[in-house]
Amino acid sequence: MDDQSAKKRTTSNDDERYEAFVRLLVEHEPSVRSFLRGLLPTWHEVEEVTQEASLIAWRKFDDFEDGTSFGGWLLTIARFEALKYRRRVARSPLVFADDVWDLLAEESSGEEVQQIRRRHLEACLGKLERSKRELLLNVHSPGVIMREVALQSGKSEQAFYKIIQRLRAVVLVCVTKALAAENA
Repeated sequence: MDDQSAKKRTTSNDDERYEAFVRLLVEHEPSVRSFLRGLLPTWHEVEEVTQEASLIAWRKFDDFEDGTSFGGWLLTIARFEALKYRRRVARSPLVFADDVWDLLAEESSGEEVQQIRRRHLEACLGKLERSKRELLLNVHSPGVIMREVALQSGKSEQAFYKIIQRLRAVVLVCVTKALAAENA
């Protein structure tokens, strides 16, 4: 076998490996974004952490075992990247406590669990007063910057963040209870 044939085969294998990675990434990236949106306060941060997790997954793709869950593997990487990001912004009033992060991460880690959690989340949001539900959904919309919404609401940033934290806590407790009741 000559060097040219070996080079073509290596290039072909690299192309196939790259295509397999991209195919898996495109398939699972929406669930990673959804998972991260539950952990991070803005879509900008979700994008940043998603990009970093994708790069790390590509670098470690040789370590990925065929036949295992790529989605689960990618979510694990994303979770660690979100935790790293969280450490960098730990002084922000929007950061969840460690136990809340762990709970959100555990509950978000499977596609089926995500669907169940999403169903309960919608039900719990439906239980909120209309104005509170709209406020919470508004700050979780793509491209929204909470500081700007706080200014528009006429409240101080800190007061606004506390309102959002309380609403998130109410929804989290509701979802947690609903999940516990379903698993009982």
